[in-house]
Formats: sequence, C-alpha cells, structure tokens
Amino acid sequence: MKIMVIGYSGSGKSTLTEYLGSIYHIPVLHLDHIFWLPGWNPRPREEMREMVARFLDSHTSWVIDGNYTKTQYERRLAEADQIVFLSFNRFSCLYRVWRRYRKYKGRTRNDMGDGCTEKLDWEFVRWVFLEGRAKERKREYEAVQRQYGKKITIIRNQRQLNQYFRSRKKNHEKG
Repeated sequence: MKIMVIGYSGSGKSTLTEYLGSIYHIPVLHLDHIFWLPGWNPRPREEMREMVARFLDSHTSWVIDGNYTKTQYERRLAEADQIVFLSFNRFSCLYRVWRRYRKYKGRTRNDMGDGCTEKLDWEFVRWVFLEGRAKERKREYEAVQRQYGKKITIIRNQRQLNQYFRSRKKNHEKG
C-alpha cells in the first residue's frame, strides 16, 4: 500500500500520516522532516530529491506527507495507490496551527527537522492564510484531481476527517 497525503499547511497531514503508518504498519516519510535543517534552514533541493528517491526505491509500501512539488512529486503521485487531499478552509487551518503551536511551543515535533522548534510568526500565518493558497497552488491541486481522480480522497473538514479515520480503522480491523 502506498499513500500520499497532500494539502494545506495546518490541515493535519502529519497527524493523518502517522495514523495511517501505524494502522497499516508501513514506513512513514514526513517531507518537512527532511526538508528543514536545524534553525529552519532548507535542505538543498537536489539532496532532498535524492533522499526521497532512495526512500521510494527501498520501500514497497509507504505513507508520505507533504506537497513539495519539486521533490519526486509526479513519481509519488503516480506510484501512490491512494492520494488523500486535506482541503480544510484557511480559518480551520489557522486555528489548527495555533493549537499545534500551543501544544509544541519551544519543542521540535517528530515530523519536523531536528532543531526546528515550533514557532508561530507572521510569515507563517501569512503563508497559511494567503500564500499557501495562491492561484498557482490551487491549480496544482485541481490538476492532481483531474489526473488522479479515481484514487484521490478529498477531505474538507474535521467531520470528514473523523469519518475517514473511522473507516480506515474499520477496514483494517476487517483484515
């Protein structure tokens, strides 16, 4: 099983990825974890592309979260058996980011690069609210939906996400 989780910042990609990895017992890759170096410095793109390619080459099953369209994106989309698109509205995402900040303030989450302590600054708020939802990004998601429609699940709110969690658990328990 290969699952790709994409969506807006703060929509819950990492949480869903951890859940899917644990119930299906498959390797997890958080792209934020390999992108961010200590001090919130980005890893060189080519190095990241190679790391993702090695991960894909060495696993027959996986769950990967993150968009990173310049990092084996087309390959990940093509190889995924299922694509989950978390399309929460900007207010929900901003609230979720704020809640995450309160929970992890001053600490590094498992899904982030080493030494990247949780922060909430105006630059990130602007990204969550505006820049991460620019027309170009929306067009990318629309293209994914057109090309991979049969294997994409779109989740727009917490109720749908809870239902998705329950359905995965129920399907897994059936065997």
